[in-house]
Amino acid sequence: MVISLQEAIAEEHSKAQTLKIVAWIGVDKKRVDELIQLYLNDEYKIVQRAAWILSHVAEQHHHLVQPYLPQIIHRMMQEDIPVAVKRNGVRMLQYLEIDEAIQGDVMNLCFNFLENANETIAVRCFSMTVLTHLAHLYPEIIPELKTIIASTLELGASAGFISRAKRTMKELATIQQE
Repeated sequence: MVISLQEAIAEEHSKAQTLKIVAWIGVDKKRVDELIQLYLNDEYKIVQRAAWILSHVAEQHHHLVQPYLPQIIHRMMQEDIPVAVKRNGVRMLQYLEIDEAIQGDVMNLCFNFLENANETIAVRCFSMTVLTHLAHLYPEIIPELKTIIASTLELGASAGFISRAKRTMKELATIQQE
C-alpha cells in the first residue's frame, strides 16, 4: 500500500477494501497503533471505517488489539458515537479477553445496549454474546440477562435477535448447571 492508512480508509468503503487493509496491517503493531489512533481521533467517516477494519483485526489477531481495550471501551461509552463504532466495538469484545479491571464497565455498557429498544439489532445481539461470555465468570448476572432477553422476545423481536436469544438461553442454562 503506497498511500497512507487514512487515505486508504477514505478511498473506498467496501468489504474488499476493508479486507485489503486488514491484510496490509497484518501483525504489525505500529500499523495497529495507527489504526487505533484513527479510530479514536479522526473524523466521523474515517472513525466508522476504522471501526470495521479494527473489528476484523481483533477477530484475526486479538493479541494486537487487546492492549487498547480500555481506550476502545472508553470510546464506546461516549455520547453520540456512530452506530458503526458501537456495532464493531461490541463485535470486537466477542473476541477479546476482557481484563478484570474493566469487566464491570463492559457489563454496564452491554446491558445498556441490550436493554435499549432503539439500539440496532446487531449491537444488541453482540452485547448478548459478550454478556454470555462474562456470565461464565459472573453467574449472578444470568437472571438479569434472561429477564431482558425474555421481555424483548415478548415484545416482538427480529429473526436475528430470536436466533441469538435461543442460543444464548441454552448456553446460560448450561452455565447454571456447572
